[in-house]
Amino acid sequence: VQLVESGGGLVQAGGSLRISCAASGSIFSINAMGWYRQAPGKERELVAAISSGGSTYYADSVKGRFTISRDNAKNTLYLQMNSLKPEDTAMHYCATGPTIANMIARPPPIDSWGQGTQVTVSS
Repeated sequence: VQLVESGGGLVQAGGSLRISCAASGSIFSINAMGWYRQAPGKERELVAAISSGGSTYYADSVKGRFTISRDNAKNTLYLQMNSLKPEDTAMHYCATGPTIANMIARPPPIDSWGQGTQVTVSS
């Protein structure tokens, strides 16, 4: 599976941004999908994940602000980010995994990673 992220950019604090991840290749094998982020000097962390059945997981830091969704017809994963804060600044990576529980584990047994898209929130 190949994953290509898009939609990152620079936004002011309080603003919104939607990032996307287009999947191609052996998409029939995709189960859970998720968004991770990594800020300079910090570990990569799971932001949100969604199962093939639509169950979702959110990190406490983004609950109520971010929404993850997937369009199976378009083979695309989305992350709608509202009320952005400077601490949301990071490289955001799309990933696929066996289950949401697997994606939460450290280290997560990720099947595929995207190349990342930068999200920068100015104060």
